[in-house]
Amino acid sequence: MPRLILASNSPRRRQLLADLGLPYEVRLKDVDESYPAHLKGAEVAEFLAAHKASAYRDELVPGDVLLTADTIVCLDEYILNKPTDEEDAVRMLLQLQGRAHDVFTGVCLLTGEGKRVVFSDQTRVYFRTLSETDIRYYVQHYRPLDKAGAYGAQDWIGLVAVTRLEGSYFNVMGLPVHRVYTELEKLGFGVVNQ
Repeated sequence: MPRLILASNSPRRRQLLADLGLPYEVRLKDVDESYPAHLKGAEVAEFLAAHKASAYRDELVPGDVLLTADTIVCLDEYILNKPTDEEDAVRMLLQLQGRAHDVFTGVCLLTGEGKRVVFSDQTRVYFRTLSETDIRYYVQHYRPLDKAGAYGAQDWIGLVAVTRLEGSYFNVMGLPVHRVYTELEKLGFGVVNQ
């Protein structure tokens, strides 16, 4: 029986994968998330997803499919990583408010047989203008310090600030499930294959 392994601590990715109806197990490792400075946007997300997968390569056996992912937020050409503290989160959200930005999620599927599929998805997110009071409320009550760009679209700020999306909402949450499912089906992982 093939085994799907999710290498992510993200509760959102876990829930999205569970919602697909596919059984999976979770494996976690600390992996360096630095990337070459010349990479931009989707290239960064894909590089990080593939880099994470390489840390598990020697643990996979035939029949395994490992899924790794990385989500980044880009405002113009500038990448907004996870904030370092609450003030950094406030600073990021002040930059995003009233503007559009892009969310890229890179995904790597690596099989125990050595096959590797790397891809990314892009979603354009439009934020309405927010007051600093609203932003500070969100940061203090929802503590988005583990999220790229200092926000979660599924949180309070998504309800009050996101006015429009061009692309997949689930991509903004951290996993472009439509594309993940299609690629998993090609590898023999789909609900009809269970």
